[in-house]
Amino acid sequence: MRLFSGLYAQVMIWARHKYATYWLALVSFTESSCFLVPPDVMLAPMTLARPERAWFLAALTTVTSVLGGLLGYLIGLFAFNMVEPWLVSLGYMDAYTHAAEWFHEWGIWAIFLAGFTPIPFKIFTIAAGVASMALLPFIFGSLVGRGMRFFLVAALMRWGGAELESKLHLWIDRIGWFTVLALVIGYFIFI
Repeated sequence: MRLFSGLYAQVMIWARHKYATYWLALVSFTESSCFLVPPDVMLAPMTLARPERAWFLAALTTVTSVLGGLLGYLIGLFAFNMVEPWLVSLGYMDAYTHAAEWFHEWGIWAIFLAGFTPIPFKIFTIAAGVASMALLPFIFGSLVGRGMRFFLVAALMRWGGAELESKLHLWIDRIGWFTVLALVIGYFIFI
């Protein structure tokens, strides 16, 4: 069943759209404080579509993600009571509790690791605000962690270029179905 190859083709069309850069900035900003979709899902195809813009796109994603992280920090600092029900409803409260523990134990390293890994960054930005983490270390850790992540994604896509894009087009259905299967198995294992 070739469900994912059609989606992949559409994503590559969107990645070349004249407003794609603005959407990338918006997704990067909102993902760091409230949105659920990580910017990597836009950054990767946009870099594949236009490898000559890889470093610009990585820098844009990094800067707007850190700015969105500052919004998450302010939410945690001034409005945590308003977002706590949202965290509970999305099942993020345990992750928030772990993030708060990490801040007490590791400080700036927690925000750096959260910025680089696929852990939901918004949880850590809000927790940093609740914990009243010093702002400059928060910004520095966010810039380094997010920058390393997004520049790595851009570098891999730029390195692969058109050849990677064509190979992905051939393998995307298998990769997609394998991912769905892994998620279903993971769901039943961890539930």
